[in-house]
Amino acid sequence: MYSNKYTNSGSGAQNVATGSGAQNNNTGSGTQQNNFGPLSGIVQATSVGEPSSRRDRPSRREDFHIGIICALTIEFNAVSLVFDTAWDEDGDSYGRASGDTNTYTTGRIGKHDVVLTLLPNMGTASAAGAAASFRSSFPALRLVLLVGVCGGVPESGGNEALLGDVVISKHVQHSLSKQYPDKLELKDTIDDNLGRLNKDLRSLVASFGTDIGQDRLYKNTGVYLRELQSKAAKTRSRANYGYPGVDEDKLFQPHYRHEHHAPGSCGICNGQSGGICEQAKQASCAELNCDEIQLICERKRLETKRRMLEADRQLPKIHIGRIRSGDIVMKSGEHRDQIARKHEVIAFEMEGAGTWDEVPCLVVKGICDYADSHKNKKWQLFAAATAASVSKAILGRYARTDGPNVN
Repeated sequence: MYSNKYTNSGSGAQNVATGSGAQNNNTGSGTQQNNFGPLSGIVQATSVGEPSSRRDRPSRREDFHIGIICALTIEFNAVSLVFDTAWDEDGDSYGRASGDTNTYTTGRIGKHDVVLTLLPNMGTASAAGAAASFRSSFPALRLVLLVGVCGGVPESGGNEALLGDVVISKHVQHSLSKQYPDKLELKDTIDDNLGRLNKDLRSLVASFGTDIGQDRLYKNTGVYLRELQSKAAKTRSRANYGYPGVDEDKLFQPHYRHEHHAPGSCGICNGQSGGICEQAKQASCAELNCDEIQLICERKRLETKRRMLEADRQLPKIHIGRIRSGDIVMKSGEHRDQIARKHEVIAFEMEGAGTWDEVPCLVVKGICDYADSHKNKKWQLFAAATAASVSKAILGRYARTDGPNVN
């Protein structure tokens, strides 16, 4: 258990408690109950002085306007750490609609009551089904964030992306394919772009392109990322959300493949088929002796990070643009660059096409690899943390509104 001290100011009686159990702090303006335990530092009430309507927990599912969907457990865990208040530690009191198989976690992030769910499987079909059920149980949703990790395009439109950066969707393009006897052919037409964001979300995304919008988003992201890392360090979780380091951000030439390189070492990797064996797919670059001479060296942002203070290096850059979504994992540097140039794509992921037309949605994902054959999991936790932190910063800029749902 953790020992913390809470101090309240006001015109009435004040009780200050220190310890690991329940704490009641009373002021003249209301009653605050702060229960601090081993659950990531989440408290059970909001600060004194807020209107009573905001201190009270939501009374029904229709009171939730914000949803978050994650596809992987590591993504869900990272998002859980940016919650400020939990509504369901004593059990789920909100239920779900008939036929909905999603499991929900509820709480508050900043000024918003939020409902979070984890997909049963990766992919567009799973995401579409879960999003439809989400909307049936929580019909007043105005914004759903699809939060997690993705493969990034290293250079797009003159912008350099690094591992740990975060992408926000302005458009989503559905990646379709056809399997022929001799090859898998991707369907690359502009008609595969999904519908536009609604006016509410277009206005929100447009604000992030302004100087003041960017400054606030970056500033708050840095604060929330440090808070997330601190919370994680105080919990039972063994997850390390720390920045892996500049030297671990390695980008190989697009044509250089992750395979057994020594002549005669592998019949598949060294054969005429052009394939990569399963052993190589699971091995690290160090295990395969991937030649670092093949690394791309001219990376201005990465070199700038080397000269930064340690605390500043981890701050991600936020990229806004078109994200390509489909059920095929992109693991080819050459195909990545071809598609990115043709369709101005900044990232690849697997769930956005499923959620985009089902709910009012923004895709917010941290770059954990460069969508090439050298993919590994070394950056996944940090990328999940940066995406969760940016998501909280986005919600801080999203206005609470009254009235009917915006479609």
